[in-house]
Amino acid sequence: MSRVALIDDHESVRLGLELACERADEGTVVFSGSTVGSYLDWRAATGATPADVVVLDLTLGDGTTVTENVTALVADGASVVIHSVADRPAAVREALAAGAAGIVSKSSSLDDVLHAIRTVASGEALNNVEWASAVEGDREFADAQLSVRERDVLRLYATGLPLKAVAERLGVAYSTAKENITRVRVKYVEVGRPAPTKVDLLRRAMEDGIVASDGAVSAG
Repeated sequence: MSRVALIDDHESVRLGLELACERADEGTVVFSGSTVGSYLDWRAATGATPADVVVLDLTLGDGTTVTENVTALVADGASVVIHSVADRPAAVREALAAGAAGIVSKSSSLDDVLHAIRTVASGEALNNVEWASAVEGDREFADAQLSVRERDVLRLYATGLPLKAVAERLGVAYSTAKENITRVRVKYVEVGRPAPTKVDLLRRAMEDGIVASDGAVSAG
């Protein structure tokens, strides 16, 4: 069962999500608080392992930025789901660029929020309206430049291998392979070519010559 942390400066939101997780047996809520700093302090004080998924409000009341919060959580080892009203596309794009796995609107049903937690906990990125809306129509991004490692991970993952097998094939930790796929997705978002699903990643890999046009692994 996944370990979930809830970070939102509205206590009623946190309590509602905690109850929903408990009732749906969706995951164990190991932390509930209003700031990323308090979560990291809790981790340091207790020695607890990172949450599998952190459900994070886009804007917190302590003055921290989206990039600061998402970057700190991802660096600490958690996957991040942005839970927000999603009315600030630039801030949503900032969160995705910092490494968030996706976004789910606060106007969504609890079932949709739980599905988002389940999806991200399984290692997949969200493919939903909020994600698409965050990048639609905005092409003011830098060119995507995949590193050699990112291309290697993408090549193997897009052609069918699960991430665990990709990590074993390349001789890296599972967390490293997962981080590389997250960065690949973010880089494609940044150039207006989002790839939230594995099929989309295969399409991008074929478009860029990383995988042969018939879906076979290309050389290099």
